[in-house]
Amino acid sequence: MNDDFETAMRRALRSTRALNVAEATRVIQDALAGRSASDTRISSSDITPPRPIQRSAPFPVDPDAEIIEPPTRSDAEEPAQKVGNGTSSPRLRKPLRETVRILSESRLARGVFGSPHDVGLPGTARQVREPVISDGAQFLARSFTCPAGSRSYRLYVPASAPDRPRGLVVMLHGCKQDPEDFAAGTGMNAVAEAHGLMVAYPRQSGADNASSCWNWFRPTDQMRDGREPSIIAGITKEIMSEFGLDRDRVFVAGLSAGGAMAAVMGETYPDLYSAAGIHSGLAYGSANDVMSAFSAMRGDGGLASDPKRLANGHRLRTIVFQGGADRTVHPSNADRIVAEATPTDARCAVRKESGRSASGRIYTRTIVADSGGSPAVEYWLVEGAGHAWSGGNPSGTYTDPHGPDASCQMVRFFLDGKE
Repeated sequence: MNDDFETAMRRALRSTRALNVAEATRVIQDALAGRSASDTRISSSDITPPRPIQRSAPFPVDPDAEIIEPPTRSDAEEPAQKVGNGTSSPRLRKPLRETVRILSESRLARGVFGSPHDVGLPGTARQVREPVISDGAQFLARSFTCPAGSRSYRLYVPASAPDRPRGLVVMLHGCKQDPEDFAAGTGMNAVAEAHGLMVAYPRQSGADNASSCWNWFRPTDQMRDGREPSIIAGITKEIMSEFGLDRDRVFVAGLSAGGAMAAVMGETYPDLYSAAGIHSGLAYGSANDVMSAFSAMRGDGGLASDPKRLANGHRLRTIVFQGGADRTVHPSNADRIVAEATPTDARCAVRKESGRSASGRIYTRTIVADSGGSPAVEYWLVEGAGHAWSGGNPSGTYTDPHGPDASCQMVRFFLDGKE
């Protein structure tokens, strides 16, 4: 490898660490095309951090990186690689490998890909136990297949209403989680038991995402009858048909990547769900690839969903939970979710109230009522909370037991006026 190539990789690495991803990408492309360091036209200004984003509070980013999928061969076994001029060069050395690693798999991007060890989340369990099941209840293991693919799922059937459940909550887990973990951490089964509800927990496949994240940022997974939305909708329809449920008592909720996918489901299947719960998630259409997902999670994204919004402009009733100290998904994303869910009627009324959880977490609750006075949007901003399920059980990952109970509040919001 010549000196120009090595120099370019070091420059790309510095740009990446400064969060100047676009510049780092350009340098790598030029270097791999065989252009010399002088051709890349990098000045000292190219590797300085971008202008800070104007926010009311800083959003610190942990630049550490982690490889999601280990290499298939050791460094010593890496073959020579072809560069742009057709000559062979030795295997890529550390600067390029580390640059690519940070570009694709930085700790911030793991909000797309996920890691249960991210930013020292409270309640992150090393070993997740099976969720507690009430006497007489069932936690069934099932699977569903349709032309879009297959997914397994767990289904909680309450002992309080085993034959005629009163409704269904579809819960979409976050990255590096699974149905058992998510059920244990959220405690949703116990809340559902008290109200006679079923809970379905679809399982994202590791074959479809290396970190078991729902692919909320891919255009093909943001469309009605698209890949993952079609599968999740199919699971929902199967349960609705089997237990005789109608849309008025069917709901969807999720955390992080699962929260972003819950937003997708509410947007693309408003005929299936009557309300959505989004915890630490992102608005529908916030991203269309990994890099734009990275940007959206930092709080740099805009409202990109208008071109995809359904023709009927339907706004699903939505409850949002967001930690004010979340370092994985910037709280501004919750503002975007609220803006998209708010009815367009100018007669909407907005009310704010503050409170404190039993464990001391201060929160602000914003309620948006439609023209008829019914709550259309509810937003809980929990001060000091990170990227974790508020009020969750520490037996599961991504939980914060000190916050107000998101599971109880979501079910209360879902069933408002239905009991």
